[in-house]
Amino acid sequence: MTNSRGWTGIRILWAIALDMLRLISSVARPHSQLAAENLFLRKQLAFYVERQVKPRRADDATRITLVALSSLIEWRRILMIVKPDTLIGWHRKGFRLFWRRKSKPRGRPRLLSDLRQLIRDVATANRTWGEERIAAELLLKLGLRVSPRTIRRYMPPGAGPRRRPGVQAWSTFVRNHARGVLACDFFVAVTATFRVFYVFAVVEVGTRRILHWNVTEHPTAAWTSQQFRMIVPGDQLHRFVIHDRDTIYAEGVDRTLRAMGLQVLKTPVRSPQANAHCERLIGTIRRECLDFVIPLNERHLRRVQTEWVAHYNDASYCPTSLCS
Repeated sequence: MTNSRGWTGIRILWAIALDMLRLISSVARPHSQLAAENLFLRKQLAFYVERQVKPRRADDATRITLVALSSLIEWRRILMIVKPDTLIGWHRKGFRLFWRRKSKPRGRPRLLSDLRQLIRDVATANRTWGEERIAAELLLKLGLRVSPRTIRRYMPPGAGPRRRPGVQAWSTFVRNHARGVLACDFFVAVTATFRVFYVFAVVEVGTRRILHWNVTEHPTAAWTSQQFRMIVPGDQLHRFVIHDRDTIYAEGVDRTLRAMGLQVLKTPVRSPQANAHCERLIGTIRRECLDFVIPLNERHLRRVQTEWVAHYNDASYCPTSLCS
């Protein structure tokens, strides 16, 4: 009995000592962080009290408040009313609302239904005509200026001339020259405070390894050219660089690449499948890393990406048939 009371007293003293240590550490913390944590906890406590009478789901205002406060504190340690995945989902929903207000509708409008039907009829009636010929006929005879790539989109399957003998398909070309091809692209990472950072990634198609990546808030052509100078040595074996037609790849970027002995291969407009290797890498980064983390700032994003890229470039991620 005496030993039991003694252990109970020790546990009480130990708990008191831990509380005192927590109090001392709280005094040393910034006032703004303490205020945010208190408001965060009060929001959750209010739900506990209210649900004893009439439970209800958190409204959008509460979700935005919790997401905003989570950028100032270690929210995973004190989160109680929802799962961490739910809070991350709230952050994505908030950014969608933020981006919808900020962005403006872009892209070309769809062709009129009559013009789309005319393209299909002409392509069906003239099997040997390709998109270039149909575009020229529409411009010459009807005064309708339509891009050949747009016409290709509305042509029936199988219409147009067959591929000329000896001409490789795009997938065949990339597969045959995989060892000498680099693919690059930008993707967006959003912080807890809705700051948008652009992540630039360069992948070697032959090995699927990430050769280089970097983060910037304001990408420019000069910054992009410098990234290539950092990764392409003078004795490199790469011959081609694949990138899309984003305006960030200005003529200065392509001029820099050609000076390094690389041939620039631009993908068609709105055809991400032409840069499938880099698009798949970006999807992997999102599914395995950024979908589970809300970056607090640029430094946090860089730290997370550094750890993940080292993990991705491990030998287990490299296809055996290509790395042997």
